[in-house]
Amino acid sequence: MKKLVLLAAFTFGAVFFSQTNAQTISENAIGLRIGGGNSYGAEVSYQRAIGGDNNRLELDLGWRNDSNYDAIKLVGLYQWVWNIEGGFNWYVGAGAGLGSYDDNRRDDIDYDDGLFALIAGDIGLEYNFDFPLLLSLDFRPEIGFSDYRDHDDFSPDIALGIRYQF
Repeated sequence: MKKLVLLAAFTFGAVFFSQTNAQTISENAIGLRIGGGNSYGAEVSYQRAIGGDNNRLELDLGWRNDSNYDAIKLVGLYQWVWNIEGGFNWYVGAGAGLGSYDDNRRDDIDYDDGLFALIAGDIGLEYNFDFPLLLSLDFRPEIGFSDYRDHDDFSPDIALGIRYQF
């Protein structure tokens, strides 16, 4: 019984603390998400505040165009944002995405072209400057679903975000 009371007190305190220290996030932010362990490199990134002071939707559009294959990927994430102190925030999110790939390699191996889907998580830190700049560093694990071998697996992704807030 003591454990249940302590757990309830801890939960109430965490909720109260997160609400009293919540920082209002900007309505809109647009920029780049640079990095990527999944070989997409830079992604165009847009964030939109929704449903309160600490929730937002993030949309990222990535593409790759090289001699091996062309690909495009759109990922949407719902994120919860909590203030650490001052302009520092941390966030977690979950979402999904769709993409298309076109294999440019022409050799004896039969490569497929087509579509893929993915589910993703997101966790990161960000700093909200006094002027309209938002810098972030996040980790996004993705699990892809496709018949194509490069899009049907686990893909960890670490990236730096640079966004203009308005």
